[in-house]
Order: sequence, then structure tokens, then C-alpha cells
Amino acid sequence: MKNIAFIFGTRPEVIKLAPVILELKKYPEDYRVLVINTEQQKELSNQTLKYFGLEADYNLDSMRDNQSLAEVQTRIMNALNELFNKEKIDATIVQGDTMTVLCGALTSFYHKIPVFHVEAGLRSYDKFEPFPEETIRQMVSRIADLNFAPTELNKTALLKENISSETVYVVGNTVIDALSCLSDETVEMSKEFFKSKNIGEENLVLVTAHRRENHGERLGEIIRAIDFLVNKFSNHTFVIPVHPNPNVKSRIEEAFADYSNVKLLPPLDYPYLVYLMKHAKLILTDSGGIQEEAPTFSCPTIVMRYETERKEGVAAGVSVLVGADFEKIVACSEDILSKPKSQTRLKVKNPYGIGDSAKTIESLIREFFKD
Repeated sequence: MKNIAFIFGTRPEVIKLAPVILELKKYPEDYRVLVINTEQQKELSNQTLKYFGLEADYNLDSMRDNQSLAEVQTRIMNALNELFNKEKIDATIVQGDTMTVLCGALTSFYHKIPVFHVEAGLRSYDKFEPFPEETIRQMVSRIADLNFAPTELNKTALLKENISSETVYVVGNTVIDALSCLSDETVEMSKEFFKSKNIGEENLVLVTAHRRENHGERLGEIIRAIDFLVNKFSNHTFVIPVHPNPNVKSRIEEAFADYSNVKLLPPLDYPYLVYLMKHAKLILTDSGGIQEEAPTFSCPTIVMRYETERKEGVAAGVSVLVGADFEKIVACSEDILSKPKSQTRLKVKNPYGIGDSAKTIESLIREFFKD
């Protein structure tokens, strides 16, 4: 039996690792699964774990208000080091590009424990876009013993960086697996939730904005663009799940609290967010995960970032990269919102996978330990 540690701390990590955790748990004779939550996003990560019927074996309570990147890195690594001295671990699985990912990979490396990186090979090649995620991904690729690349483009990026081809496998993106976990009961529960908030399914616009590189002046431009659209398209409902980061929360609430066609909601449970993506006429976002999920629901997506590691979506025409540029955000949004929803739905398949990634990853892990 192999002891496999899953280390995560944010909601996107939970969503994308949950299918792999559940897959490995199908084989209790082969794997002892250890679930470690750094709680980099404490409420959001724990909320999402419950949806998948999971709970952490260890909660590290690593976040403090307004702490620096160096402070959170130190706190997480100290906590993980203590845990690794206590537990026997045969391999560590991390996902994506967060500070938790870097700390999990580095701590494992220091303990000479193999690292398996889910969603490897995404690149913008601008170390400050996204910051610090772009650089974290590149560093983890040097450490990982198995790199699970979602797409051929991601694999190509890794091979160009001289990552050994023997460690790189194209497996699709596990976020598509996660979407398939939604039950009919969950969908109905979501519908009732939004009914209680007086939010229907017609003329919905989903807006999310939280990324670190968009704080400050850029967030001001995004708010200005959304404000323009809210006023021009008053027959549309703009739903904004407000990120808890204080650099975002106060500015969003101050800007939109008085609009009747803007619904400011707390961070949403995963099925609620999926429900919005499914029914939205348009999504405006700076999120990474939503860029991957929205194509499944044929929803046009405007990405309010200057660089994206998810270039497949842009190439396929399922998303448009506009940055925090007022004119571009408004022009692209107007083009979609001025037309009936039926005329704007995407007609291309999701470039990020078909929902079998977790099974593929399990088989590769099994093969790894045969050697």
C-alpha cells in the first residue's frame, strides 16, 4: 500500500483534485489517501470539500489577514515540514500554481518524496502575469516526478523546457471530471437557491474579479467597465460573487451596492457557481478555472487579463483576452449582450478534456510504483 498525500489550499485546487482523490479511494488496498488542506482559502476550500463528500485529515490554518507572500510561504512550509516528519508519505500530489503547490512540492523535495503535478505545463511566459503563479508553475515542473499535462500544448511547453519526456503525460483537465459529478438533485438545489435571491435564468451575466495582478488601478478599470455595462444593459442581471480578499471586496461592494440589476453574493458553493456558468449569457472573469469550465456550457467568456496560460481556449474561440482595458471589455461585452442568447452560444467542443482524467492519472500513478 502506498501513502499518497494530496496537498491543497484553495477552492480551485479542491475542485480539480477531488476527482483524483475519489478515484484513488476506490482502491483502499492499494492507496492510503492523506488529505491535507493548508486552508490558503479557508472557508472556500472547506465549503467545496463538503460538496464532494470529502474532509481533510489535516487542516493547517495557514492564512492571516494581509500577510505577504513570504510570510504565507514560511507558515505553510513549517507546518508541512512538521507533518512530513510525523507521517510516512510515498508521494505527494499537488495541483496548479498556488503558494500551497510550491510549498507542497518543495517540502516533498526536501524529504526526497516523489511529487506528482496535476495541471502541469500551463505557461504565459510572463513571470508577472499571473503573479506569482506563472513562476510557481515553472519551479514545480523542475521538481515533479510526474507532470500531468492537460493538453498537447502544455506537454510541448514542458518538453521545450527540457523536462524529461518520460515524466510528461497528456491527461486532460480534471475540472471536466468534476463537472460530471453534479447530480440532478444538486442542480435543483442550485435553482432554488437563486430563486430565493430573485435571480432567474434569463439575461444572466456572471462577473468574477479577484486576481492579485488586477488589484489597484486595474481593478478600477474593470469596475468602470462593468458599471458602464450595468447601466446600458439594465434588463440584464449581473451576478458578482464577491471575493473575500479585502483588496477586492470593499471596492466591489462600494461600486455596485445600489444597483437593482446587480446581485452581490458571498463566495458561492461550487454547484451554485456551475449553475451560473450553465445559464449565463456572458461571463466576464479573471479566473483561470472558469476559462476551462465555461466551454462545457457553450458560454462566451471574456477574460479580463493581459496574459493567460489557457491559450487553447483563446485559439478555439471559446474565450477572448481583453486585459483590464475599459474599451475592450465594453466592446466585446456589447457585441454579445446586444444579441439574443441563442445567437451567441459557442459551437465548438471544450478543448480541455472529456472527463476521464482522474482514471488516467490513477493508472499512471499505479504504473509509477511498479518500477
